[in-house]
Amino acid sequence: MIIANSLTGLLYLFGADPIKQRLPTMPNWGFPVLIAIAIINVICAFALFRWKKWGFALSSLIVFAVNLAVGLNITSAILGLVGVAVLFGVLHTEKENKGWTQLE
Repeated sequence: MIIANSLTGLLYLFGADPIKQRLPTMPNWGFPVLIAIAIINVICAFALFRWKKWGFALSSLIVFAVNLAVGLNITSAILGLVGVAVLFGVLHTEKENKGWTQLE
């Protein structure tokens, strides 16, 4: 999560022109918002390392809403939640020592 969101933030920062060509309807406010959310995602990842539940889905829900607002289709917006789903699954893999129950 830390690596992926750091790279995503950099992509939005330095790759705005190619993205704008592919998504011409994306508003200009979308890029700074998505960069800020990438930073929030990194903070949430660190919160998970400190066993905090709030780090789990806070920013993912925001990203989903912003992705829809900037003009992505529902499929692409949902694909942005795949990482959260994988993490949720990993936190529920053990029967007795689930990671989820250990989060504060």
